[in-house]
Amino acid sequence: MLQDNMIFPQHDCSGCPIRHRAVCARCDAHELELLEEIKYYRSFEAGQTVVWSGDRMDFVASVVSGIATLTQTMEDGRTQMVGLLLPSDFVGRPGRDGAAYDVVATSDVVMCCFRKKPFEQLMETTPHIAQRLLQMTLDELDAAREWMLVLGRKTAREKIASLLAIIARRDATLNLITPKGKLVFDLPLTREAMADYLGLTLETVSRQISALKRDGVIVLEGKRHVIVPDFTRLLEEAGDDNDGGLLV
Repeated sequence: MLQDNMIFPQHDCSGCPIRHRAVCARCDAHELELLEEIKYYRSFEAGQTVVWSGDRMDFVASVVSGIATLTQTMEDGRTQMVGLLLPSDFVGRPGRDGAAYDVVATSDVVMCCFRKKPFEQLMETTPHIAQRLLQMTLDELDAAREWMLVLGRKTAREKIASLLAIIARRDATLNLITPKGKLVFDLPLTREAMADYLGLTLETVSRQISALKRDGVIVLEGKRHVIVPDFTRLLEEAGDDNDGGLLV
């Protein structure tokens, strides 16, 4: 079930940092007014569970800020991180009552939530919402297929570079910056979380990050502030290029 969390008052959609990428990106003024009637905000602290796998979800949501993980637990208790939720990503599935995965806030997270039943009704009468959600779902499918390549065929160095490229590209896009040249962002994951997500040991993650830093691919200020002097170089290290690569 949902953990206790703070519910925020309504925010102005015009100033929303994810407005151009979220499920409401194509909505006109009238459609935004309809969404306002079923919208509320929730915040979750780092480490807090948003929803447990199998629990009933009475809402769907867009991540406004922060990052969360999708985790699958096997019968013997082992867990595997199977996905990341970054700003503008959609949480929950219309037409499905229960959550498919544990959703856990990795950093402090704010979500723009919509009551599920009214949202499902809006999808039937508001093509812009349904079309945008379909596009996001197909993008998510493409990204999942690309991630299979990362986990199955790439070296440890390429895996780390790929994850950094995903986060750098998303951060640039959210800030309306073309992902090229020099990029600067804050890494939202601990090295332990990166190791879990990539199927590597903590030691391997630390060693490969140090190698990328030593080779000038990235610059670290503290443990989380990352500077990428040349995004094309990072993509080359990830085994990707500017014309393809991981979809985010």
